[in-house]
Amino acid sequence: MATASRGPNAQLDARTDQRVSTGCSGLDHILNGGFPHGRLYLIEGDPGAGKTTLALQFMREGVRKGERALYITLSESRADLAHAAQSHGQTMDNIEVVELLPSEGDLLPEQQYTVFHPAEVELHDRMQRIVKEIQRVRPERLVIDALSELRMLAKDPLRYRRQILSLKDFMSDQECTVLLLDDRSSRDPDLQLHSVVHGVVSMDKVPREYGRTRRQLEIVKLRGTPYREGFHDYSIVTGGVIVFPRLIAADSRTDQPPEAVSSGIPELDALTGGGLDRGTSTLMIGPAGCGKTSLAVQWAVTAARRGEACALFTFEEGPHTLMTRAAGLGIDIRPHLASGKIVIKRVDPAEMSPGELVASVQQHVENENVRMVVLDSLNGYLQSMPGEKFLAVHLHELLAYLGNRGVLTIMVLAQAGTIGWPLQSAVDVSYLADNILLLRYFETNGEVCQAISTIKRRSGSHEHAIRELKLGPDRIHIGRPLRDFHGVLTGTPTFLGGAKES
Repeated sequence: MATASRGPNAQLDARTDQRVSTGCSGLDHILNGGFPHGRLYLIEGDPGAGKTTLALQFMREGVRKGERALYITLSESRADLAHAAQSHGQTMDNIEVVELLPSEGDLLPEQQYTVFHPAEVELHDRMQRIVKEIQRVRPERLVIDALSELRMLAKDPLRYRRQILSLKDFMSDQECTVLLLDDRSSRDPDLQLHSVVHGVVSMDKVPREYGRTRRQLEIVKLRGTPYREGFHDYSIVTGGVIVFPRLIAADSRTDQPPEAVSSGIPELDALTGGGLDRGTSTLMIGPAGCGKTSLAVQWAVTAARRGEACALFTFEEGPHTLMTRAAGLGIDIRPHLASGKIVIKRVDPAEMSPGELVASVQQHVENENVRMVVLDSLNGYLQSMPGEKFLAVHLHELLAYLGNRGVLTIMVLAQAGTIGWPLQSAVDVSYLADNILLLRYFETNGEVCQAISTIKRRSGSHEHAIRELKLGPDRIHIGRPLRDFHGVLTGTPTFLGGAKES
């Protein structure tokens, strides 16, 4: 059977279908494998956003693959670049660095232009030097840092655009992938430059009133290829830029058979209709200190005894405090921590972005086969978000992802107040949870007692009774239904008579 001949256009398509890794796995994931080969890409962001760090990662990845790499710097010296690379544990070895910096002689009076504008002399000289260096090295990866220098030399936007177009036309035959770095020194966004390049990556610093600066990355444009839209959190750490792709739950759809997960306490399982189903989310809501975290830990330890891996993400309590409190209830976490079946991750909402938290959850689920995730508490999770309005959507994607993976999720939400109404929550996420366990304090015979009830279970029937909850000594006790009381959930019940349960 004869095959059709491939013309020049087909060869061009095959070339641009090749992907060039950025050296950052998260960014490669967002770009669907990396930058299409042989094109110009703009990396823009304010000073300190991490553009040079990302460019150095791009260069080192090329060196690792045996590709020729050329770094043309118009603003930083070779020593500055070497210092930046060294701070990330990298070197500039095998990367050709060309400095096109103003010389000291430019400060002398006799070197100042009186007839010609610098754009007519210096800009032309700089562009010619860039072309000559590219022809000399014939790189497969090229970085030009930074375009703001060329923009200031050009002064006229038309002349600047023409120079970039000329560079783009020249690079079209060079078999080279180019990163152009721009620090947004101009007041207005350079939309003309956006229209010239093949793709645009925007790196932004999001100001916060307290805590570490949040950084977000967005693929503004990428011609002819799919990519993951929206904002993605990223961090600059020793080693380079780490990007946390925005979670899309639909990418992880799997069919999981229904299976009840026991708490290890028969009365608690009866209260929840036989246990919590795998792949569902459960919200434990109530005032501080009423036993929400203790119940969540009880479920996790019971799962660990069955050989299942569990991950606890705590926002308020440290691991030592959590273990001490659990030990007082007869729950020994230490053997399961030693075996790796339970992992406790302390989360500082002032330091960790939501994207980083989600990436950590994904890593445990996909690489360590975690079957249960505990978020303690949503109050701390809320503080890690830039605003309340984003929490519900963000949490919805995370719960849907965990549900698709067959992971049981337990969330703790503390309400303001202790006894009586109203008890208020920082945010209402009750509609997102598949199951809701309500915990309350109530007063009777001069004592403050605790009550627990299941008020929602999507996957089946559940017990509608209100039971007394007692924490300790050395165990969690779920009592018989409080049928002789009326108004337990209000905090001040009325005794209806009969034999009071001890």
